[in-house]
Amino acid sequence: MKKVIIGRKPVLEAINSGEKLDSVQILYGQSGSIITSIQVAAKKRNIKCGFVTLDKFKNLSKDENTQGVIAFKYDFKFYSSDEIIKSIPTNEIPLLLILDSIQDPHNLGAILRTAECAGVHGVFITKHNSAPLNETAIKVAAGAVSLLKISMVNNVAQTIQELKKLGIWIAGSTLEKSKNIYDFDSKLPLAVIVGNEEKGIRKLTADNCDFLIKIPMSGKLQSLNVSVATGIILFEIQRKRLIQV
Repeated sequence: MKKVIIGRKPVLEAINSGEKLDSVQILYGQSGSIITSIQVAAKKRNIKCGFVTLDKFKNLSKDENTQGVIAFKYDFKFYSSDEIIKSIPTNEIPLLLILDSIQDPHNLGAILRTAECAGVHGVFITKHNSAPLNETAIKVAAGAVSLLKISMVNNVAQTIQELKKLGIWIAGSTLEKSKNIYDFDSKLPLAVIVGNEEKGIRKLTADNCDFLIKIPMSGKLQSLNVSVATGIILFEIQRKRLIQV
Protein backbone atom coordinates (compact mmCIF):
# COMPACT_ATOMS: atom_id res chain seq x y z
CA MET A 1 0.00 0.00 0.00
CA LYS A 2 2.88 2.35 0.71
CA LYS A 3 5.16 3.29 -2.19
CA VAL A 4 8.57 4.96 -1.96
CA ILE A 5 10.06 7.54 -4.34
CA ILE A 6 13.79 8.13 -3.98
CA GLY A 7 16.19 10.74 -5.35
CA ARG A 8 16.12 14.52 -5.44
CA LYS A 9 14.82 15.07 -8.97
CA PRO A 10 12.28 12.20 -8.92
CA VAL A 11 10.82 13.49 -5.66
CA LEU A 12 10.68 17.08 -6.93
CA GLU A 13 9.03 15.93 -10.16
CA ALA A 14 6.50 13.89 -8.19
CA ILE A 15 5.57 16.93 -6.09
CA ASN A 16 5.32 19.29 -9.05
CA SER A 17 3.23 16.81 -11.06
CA GLY A 18 0.57 16.84 -8.35
CA GLU A 19 1.05 13.32 -7.03
CA LYS A 20 -0.74 12.68 -3.72
CA LEU A 21 2.31 12.29 -1.51
CA ASP A 22 2.02 11.59 2.20
CA SER A 23 5.40 12.96 3.24
CA VAL A 24 8.93 13.86 2.16
CA GLN A 25 11.87 12.98 4.39
CA ILE A 26 15.27 14.68 3.91
CA LEU A 27 18.50 13.51 5.51
CA TYR A 28 19.69 16.07 8.04
CA GLY A 29 22.52 18.20 6.63
CA GLN A 30 21.39 18.09 2.98
CA SER A 31 21.30 21.44 1.21
CA GLY A 32 21.37 23.04 -2.21
CA SER A 33 18.96 24.48 -4.75
CA ILE A 34 17.05 21.24 -5.37
CA ILE A 35 16.59 20.64 -1.65
CA THR A 36 15.22 24.17 -1.30
CA SER A 37 12.93 23.63 -4.29
CA ILE A 38 11.62 20.41 -2.74
CA GLN A 39 10.84 22.19 0.52
CA VAL A 40 9.10 25.10 -1.23
CA ALA A 41 7.08 22.82 -3.53
CA ALA A 42 6.05 20.53 -0.66
CA LYS A 43 4.89 23.46 1.47
CA LYS A 44 2.91 24.89 -1.43
CA ARG A 45 1.02 21.61 -1.82
CA ASN A 46 0.59 20.96 1.92
CA ILE A 47 2.86 17.91 1.89
CA LYS A 48 4.60 17.13 5.15
CA CYS A 49 8.35 17.68 4.67
CA GLY A 50 11.11 17.50 7.26
CA PHE A 51 14.69 16.58 8.10
CA VAL A 52 15.50 13.31 9.86
CA THR A 53 18.62 11.89 11.49
CA LEU A 54 20.90 9.42 9.74
CA ASP A 55 19.69 6.50 11.86
CA LYS A 56 16.06 7.20 11.09
CA PHE A 57 16.80 7.82 7.42
CA LYS A 58 18.53 4.42 7.13
CA ASN A 59 15.44 2.81 8.59
CA LEU A 60 13.28 4.48 5.97
CA SER A 61 15.22 3.08 3.02
CA LYS A 62 18.11 0.68 2.47
CA ASP A 63 18.66 1.99 -1.06
CA GLU A 64 21.98 3.78 -1.50
CA ASN A 65 20.75 6.00 -4.35
CA THR A 66 18.34 8.16 -2.38
CA GLN A 67 20.54 11.28 -2.60
CA GLY A 68 19.29 12.05 0.89
CA VAL A 69 15.64 12.43 -0.15
CA ILE A 70 12.73 9.99 0.17
CA ALA A 71 9.02 10.55 -0.50
CA PHE A 72 6.18 8.27 0.48
CA LYS A 73 2.85 7.85 -1.21
CA TYR A 74 -0.05 5.51 -0.67
CA ASP A 75 -1.34 3.51 -3.60
CA PHE A 76 -5.03 2.69 -3.21
CA LYS A 77 -7.54 0.97 -5.39
CA PHE A 78 -10.45 3.35 -5.71
CA TYR A 79 -13.83 2.07 -6.85
CA SER A 80 -16.48 3.51 -9.13
CA SER A 81 -20.08 3.98 -8.01
CA ASP A 82 -21.15 1.07 -10.18
CA GLU A 83 -18.47 -1.23 -8.75
CA ILE A 84 -19.51 -0.41 -5.18
CA ILE A 85 -23.21 -1.02 -5.86
CA LYS A 86 -22.52 -4.32 -7.62
CA SER A 87 -20.42 -5.53 -4.66
CA ILE A 88 -23.30 -5.18 -2.17
CA PRO A 89 -24.87 -8.54 -1.23
CA THR A 90 -28.38 -8.90 -2.64
CA ASN A 91 -29.82 -9.63 0.81
CA GLU A 92 -28.54 -6.34 2.26
CA ILE A 93 -29.98 -2.84 1.93
CA PRO A 94 -27.28 -0.53 0.52
CA LEU A 95 -25.79 1.97 2.96
CA LEU A 96 -23.25 4.40 1.52
CA LEU A 97 -21.44 7.42 2.92
CA ILE A 98 -20.43 10.58 1.06
CA LEU A 99 -17.91 12.92 2.69
CA ASP A 100 -18.33 16.45 1.37
CA SER A 101 -15.00 18.25 1.94
CA ILE A 102 -13.88 16.79 5.27
CA GLN A 103 -10.58 18.58 5.90
CA ASP A 104 -9.10 17.10 9.08
CA PRO A 105 -7.21 13.79 8.55
CA HIS A 106 -8.10 12.74 12.11
CA ASN A 107 -11.80 13.23 11.35
CA LEU A 108 -11.43 11.40 8.06
CA GLY A 109 -9.76 8.43 9.75
CA ALA A 110 -12.31 8.34 12.57
CA ILE A 111 -15.20 8.45 10.10
CA LEU A 112 -13.74 5.62 8.03
CA ARG A 113 -13.32 3.48 11.14
CA THR A 114 -16.91 4.20 12.19
CA ALA A 115 -18.21 3.51 8.69
CA GLU A 116 -16.59 0.09 8.60
CA CYS A 117 -17.94 -0.78 12.07
CA ALA A 118 -21.43 0.34 11.00
CA GLY A 119 -21.42 -1.91 7.95
CA VAL A 120 -21.22 0.84 5.32
CA HIS A 121 -20.82 -0.67 1.85
CA GLY A 122 -18.85 2.17 0.30
CA VAL A 123 -17.45 5.61 1.09
CA PHE A 124 -17.11 8.49 -1.37
CA ILE A 125 -14.49 11.16 -0.65
CA THR A 126 -13.87 14.33 -2.62
CA LYS A 127 -10.62 14.80 -4.52
CA HIS A 128 -10.36 18.53 -3.91
CA ASN A 129 -10.67 20.61 -0.72
CA SER A 130 -10.48 17.49 1.41
CA ALA A 131 -8.07 15.87 3.82
CA PRO A 132 -5.65 13.49 2.09
CA LEU A 133 -5.91 9.79 2.75
CA ASN A 134 -2.49 9.95 4.39
CA GLU A 135 -0.59 8.19 7.15
CA THR A 136 -2.49 10.05 9.89
CA ALA A 137 -5.91 9.20 8.47
CA ILE A 138 -4.91 5.59 7.89
CA LYS A 139 -3.58 5.21 11.42
CA VAL A 140 -6.73 6.68 12.99
CA ALA A 141 -8.87 4.46 10.75
CA ALA A 142 -7.28 1.43 12.48
CA GLY A 143 -7.38 -0.89 9.47
CA ALA A 144 -10.70 0.28 8.01
CA VAL A 145 -9.06 1.62 4.83
CA SER A 146 -8.14 -1.90 3.69
CA LEU A 147 -11.64 -3.20 4.48
CA LEU A 148 -13.79 -0.47 2.94
CA LYS A 149 -14.55 0.21 -0.70
CA ILE A 150 -13.61 3.85 -1.24
CA SER A 151 -14.34 6.04 -4.24
CA MET A 152 -12.47 9.27 -5.00
CA VAL A 153 -14.80 11.71 -6.77
CA ASN A 154 -14.33 15.09 -8.42
CA ASN A 155 -17.87 16.35 -8.06
CA VAL A 156 -20.35 15.49 -5.29
CA ALA A 157 -23.39 16.71 -7.23
CA GLN A 158 -22.49 14.48 -10.17
CA THR A 159 -21.90 11.53 -7.83
CA ILE A 160 -25.34 12.08 -6.30
CA GLN A 161 -26.95 11.88 -9.73
CA GLU A 162 -25.02 8.71 -10.57
CA LEU A 163 -26.17 7.06 -7.35
CA LYS A 164 -29.77 8.10 -7.90
CA LYS A 165 -29.71 6.39 -11.30
CA LEU A 166 -28.50 3.26 -9.49
CA GLY A 167 -31.51 3.35 -7.18
CA ILE A 168 -29.94 5.05 -4.17
CA TRP A 169 -31.76 7.70 -2.09
CA ILE A 170 -29.68 10.59 -0.79
CA ALA A 171 -29.90 11.83 2.81
CA GLY A 172 -27.91 14.95 3.69
CA SER A 173 -26.98 15.82 7.26
CA THR A 174 -27.73 19.48 7.98
CA LEU A 175 -29.49 21.59 10.60
CA GLU A 176 -31.54 23.63 8.12
CA LYS A 177 -34.96 22.48 6.87
CA SER A 178 -34.25 18.95 8.02
CA LYS A 179 -36.17 16.21 9.78
CA ASN A 180 -35.22 14.29 12.90
CA ILE A 181 -33.03 11.23 12.19
CA TYR A 182 -35.55 9.16 14.15
CA ASP A 183 -38.37 10.10 11.77
CA PHE A 184 -37.16 9.19 8.29
CA ASP A 185 -37.35 5.90 6.40
CA SER A 186 -34.07 4.02 6.87
CA LYS A 187 -35.28 0.95 4.95
CA LEU A 188 -34.50 2.64 1.64
CA PRO A 189 -31.16 2.12 -0.15
CA LEU A 190 -29.33 5.14 1.27
CA ALA A 191 -26.30 7.33 0.77
CA VAL A 192 -25.70 9.62 3.76
CA ILE A 193 -23.83 12.87 3.17
CA VAL A 194 -21.87 14.61 5.93
CA GLY A 195 -20.11 17.88 5.31
CA ASN A 196 -17.20 20.11 6.16
CA GLU A 197 -16.32 20.55 9.84
CA GLU A 198 -17.19 24.26 9.88
CA LYS A 199 -19.62 24.86 7.02
CA GLY A 200 -21.42 21.52 6.76
CA ILE A 201 -22.67 20.28 3.41
CA ARG A 202 -22.76 22.81 0.60
CA LYS A 203 -26.03 24.35 -0.58
CA LEU A 204 -25.77 22.73 -4.00
CA THR A 205 -25.27 19.37 -2.29
CA ALA A 206 -28.24 19.93 0.01
CA ASP A 207 -30.44 20.95 -2.94
CA ASN A 208 -29.73 17.62 -4.62
CA CYS A 209 -30.64 15.48 -1.59
CA ASP A 210 -33.89 13.53 -1.31
CA PHE A 211 -33.94 14.01 2.47
CA LEU A 212 -32.28 16.41 4.88
CA ILE A 213 -31.75 14.96 8.35
CA LYS A 214 -30.44 16.16 11.69
CA ILE A 215 -29.60 14.86 15.14
CA PRO A 216 -31.84 16.43 17.81
CA MET A 217 -29.87 18.31 20.46
CA SER A 218 -30.84 18.54 24.13
CA GLY A 219 -28.00 20.81 25.26
CA LYS A 220 -27.18 24.42 24.50
CA LEU A 221 -24.69 23.56 21.77
CA GLN A 222 -26.21 22.83 18.38
CA SER A 223 -23.46 20.86 16.68
CA LEU A 224 -21.26 17.80 17.16
CA ASN A 225 -17.84 16.84 15.85
CA VAL A 226 -18.44 15.49 12.35
CA SER A 227 -17.04 12.04 13.14
CA VAL A 228 -19.28 11.73 16.21
CA ALA A 229 -22.33 12.91 14.26
CA THR A 230 -21.59 10.45 11.48
CA GLY A 231 -21.44 7.58 13.95
CA ILE A 232 -24.77 8.50 15.52
CA ILE A 233 -26.50 8.72 12.13
CA LEU A 234 -25.07 5.47 10.74
CA PHE A 235 -25.79 3.40 13.81
CA GLU A 236 -29.31 4.83 14.12
CA ILE A 237 -29.97 3.73 10.53
CA GLN A 238 -28.65 0.25 11.29
CA ARG A 239 -30.63 0.06 14.54
CA LYS A 240 -33.88 0.87 12.76
CA ARG A 241 -33.12 -1.58 9.99
CA LEU A 242 -32.55 -4.40 12.48
CA ILE A 243 -35.83 -3.63 14.22
CA GLN A 244 -37.73 -3.45 10.94
CA VAL A 245 -36.41 -6.75 9.56
